[in-house]
Amino acid sequence: MSTRPLAENLPVTSEHAWFLLREMLRIRRFEEKAAEMYSLGKIHGFLHLYIGEEATGVGSMQTFTPEDSIVTTYREHGHALARGMPARELMAEMFGKVTGCSRGHGGSMHFFDVRRRFFGGYAIVGGGMPIAVGLALADRMQNRPAITACYFGDGAVAEGEFHESLNLAALWKLPIVFLCENNQYAMGTALARHQAQTDISRKAAAYGLDSNAVDGMDVVAAEAAAREAAAFVRSGKGPFLLELRTYRFRAHSMADPDLYRTKEEIAEWRKRDPVVLFENRLREWGILTDEKLAALEAEVEAEIADAVRFAEESPREPVEDLLKDVCGPVPS
Repeated sequence: MSTRPLAENLPVTSEHAWFLLREMLRIRRFEEKAAEMYSLGKIHGFLHLYIGEEATGVGSMQTFTPEDSIVTTYREHGHALARGMPARELMAEMFGKVTGCSRGHGGSMHFFDVRRRFFGGYAIVGGGMPIAVGLALADRMQNRPAITACYFGDGAVAEGEFHESLNLAALWKLPIVFLCENNQYAMGTALARHQAQTDISRKAAAYGLDSNAVDGMDVVAAEAAAREAAAFVRSGKGPFLLELRTYRFRAHSMADPDLYRTKEEIAEWRKRDPVVLFENRLREWGILTDEKLAALEAEVEAEIADAVRFAEESPREPVEDLLKDVCGPVPS
């Protein structure tokens, strides 16, 4: 279960390569703007940034169709953007506005879009995994050809839901791809401090699942591995566990002082920044120039600025509507 090398020889068209770069840049700039808005007090609550992990979400999301279901974690901004959810709706959600994807009720950790079969956004570690198993079971029982993609972090591996979900998925041969975005830290705890077996892909063997591990800083390799995993599942062979080895450059959340790792460690990982690595590769392939990159940056900047403007100008939900969709009797 060794990590795949950089996929230099994989066939990637210039159009697709440009698309991958654009998507990673959109996520990077969206997250940077979200951090800025949080610091200005315009976003409240918890905010978990995806900076450094863009290649895992962008690469893997390319293999899933509109009919497939996506379940992810509280660090889901990148997944939502890669799935096609509008930046406007996502920023408005974090601002707590009624125009947000969850009408401002969910905030940063609870993005949801039934039209795109994007089913969260779960604040509880590992909480989305049983939901993903249920969605995959529903597809199987209704003879739908769709599969489910379940994203989670390395911290979820220590939760009971991880083992229960893999066991049931294997037992029932459910059409589900489990994608572990291993960013090396469960909140502030290094992987080796909470897992005796740090090769997460090998944990699949306990449940008879096939698995693979891939360099999650390489968007092309991440896409190729995800396509192989999805093809395996679509063929009816059962679930698959894919470990994407990556690293988050920012702290666990905006409320985290990030005292559990050294600046030297972060600097070393930043040398493998997935956006910069791919920019350099596109330059080598003759696809990217300074002028083209500047134009792309301007395009992305305009989109993010528009999203912030939309969020700021959007209304909050009327007070009289705040108890709608809440379980239990509404007090008189």
